[in-house]
Amino acid sequence: MKRIKNLSESSFLKLFFLFVSLCFVVAAFIMPDRSTAFSGLWKILSGTCKVSTNYFALGGYAATFLNMGLVGLFCYLLCCLPGAKAVNATTLAFLLTVGFGAWGINPLNMIPTILGVLLYALVKKEKAGSLVNAMMFSTGIAPLISDLLFRYPGTEYIGFNGLGLGLALFVGLVIGFFLPAGLAHAPNVHKGYDHYSAAVPVGMTAFFLRVVLYNVMLGWKIGDVSALSAMGALDVQSWPLTNIFCIALFVFCIVFALLMGCKPNDYWNLMKDSGHGVSFTTKYGNAPFLMNVGVFGLMIVAYFNLAGIIDGKSVWNGMTFGIVFCMLCTCNSGSHPGNVWPIMAGYMVTSFLFGWIFKLLGGETYSLTIGAQGILIGLCYANGLSPISGKYGWPLGMLAGGLHYLLVTAVPDMHGGFCLYNGGFTAALICLMFVPQLEKFCKTKEERKLEKASK
Repeated sequence: MKRIKNLSESSFLKLFFLFVSLCFVVAAFIMPDRSTAFSGLWKILSGTCKVSTNYFALGGYAATFLNMGLVGLFCYLLCCLPGAKAVNATTLAFLLTVGFGAWGINPLNMIPTILGVLLYALVKKEKAGSLVNAMMFSTGIAPLISDLLFRYPGTEYIGFNGLGLGLALFVGLVIGFFLPAGLAHAPNVHKGYDHYSAAVPVGMTAFFLRVVLYNVMLGWKIGDVSALSAMGALDVQSWPLTNIFCIALFVFCIVFALLMGCKPNDYWNLMKDSGHGVSFTTKYGNAPFLMNVGVFGLMIVAYFNLAGIIDGKSVWNGMTFGIVFCMLCTCNSGSHPGNVWPIMAGYMVTSFLFGWIFKLLGGETYSLTIGAQGILIGLCYANGLSPISGKYGWPLGMLAGGLHYLLVTAVPDMHGGFCLYNGGFTAALICLMFVPQLEKFCKTKEERKLEKASK
C-alpha cells in the first residue's frame, strides 16, 4: 500500500487504467452469457455503430464487457508508449473511450484515426507518446469508420470489402492527422468552461464529413441519414448486472482511497474546488482523486436509477451503462458532486417544466422525459459544464444544464450520428453563447465573496 501511495501521478493513473480495464475483462467471463463472449465480440467488431447502438443487443453482455476491457487495454498500451505521461486529460480520454466501448467504439474502428495521429507525429517529428490523448480522442468519430468499412455508400450492410477498407483508412488518416491542431485550439472556444474540448474539432469534422460523404457525394437529404441508425433493441438491458458491477467498482475505489490515507477533509477540500482549469491528482493527490472516482461514480449510478424510477422503467441498456463511465471521465479534470448536482437538477427541472408545457398545449406523450435515452446520454456531457456552476454558483449551473437539455437532442442532425461526442459538442455551443454573457453580466463566487468582505 505504501508503495502505491508514493507512486507519481502518471504512474498511479496508468495503474488505475490497467485496473479498470482488467475489471471489465474479468467481469466478461462471469456474465451469464459468457459462452458467447467471443462470438458476440465478433458481432461488435464487424457491425455498424452509429449513435446510439446498444452493444448489449448487438453482441450480448459478456461481449460488451469484453469489448470495454479490450478497448481499455488498448488505451493503456498507448499510455505506455515512450514519452507518454498520464495526466488529468489522459484520465478523461481513457474513461471516455472505455465508456464508448459499450455503444460505439471497438478495437477495430479505433485503428484508422490512431494511425492518422501517428502519421502527424512522424511528419512533425514529435514523440508518439506525447500525442496519446489525441489518439484516444480521435476515436470519437469511430462510428463513421465502421460505417465506411461495412456499409458505405448504401444503407444496407455489405461486410468487409476493399473499397470500404481503403476509404475507412484514408478518412481515418486524414482525421487523425489534423486533429492535434484542432485539439490545441479548442479551449479558446469555451475558455475552459467545457471539459470536453475534443468535442469541438471532432464534432465539426463529423459535420463536414457527413455533408461531403452523404449529402454531396450521394445526394441524400439531411433527414435521409437517419436511415443509417443502428440503435439495436433498447429493451435489451440488465439492471442487476450493471448496478452490481458499478457499485462494486466504485465502493472498491472509496475503500482503497481510505487505505491510501484519504481523510474526509482532503476530499472536502476537493469538493470546494470550482473545477475550472484544474487537475485533481496534481492539486490534491492520488488518494482524493480516487475517492472522487468512487463518490462521483455512485452519484451517477444513483441518478440514473432515480431517472428510471421517475419514468417507471429500467434504463440500464448498453448505452446507459457506458455513459456512467463517459460521465465519470471528468473526475480528474474538475467535476465532482458539488459542482455537478446543479447541472443534474437543471436537467430534471427543465424536463418537468417542458413536459408540463407540452401537456398544457394539448400534447399526449412527452418523449423527452428525464429517463428518455437521448436525455440520459445528453446529461453525460452536460456534466462537462460543471465549471460554470463551480465558478458562478448553482443557479447559473442549473440554467446551463437546462440550456443543454433543450439543445442536445437536436445537435445530432448536424453530424448525422457519426460523432460520439455529441453532448460535448452541444456543451461547446452552450459556452459559445452563454459564457460571454456570464463574463459581462455576472460575478463569480470569488468576486461576490471579495465584494461582501470589503463592505
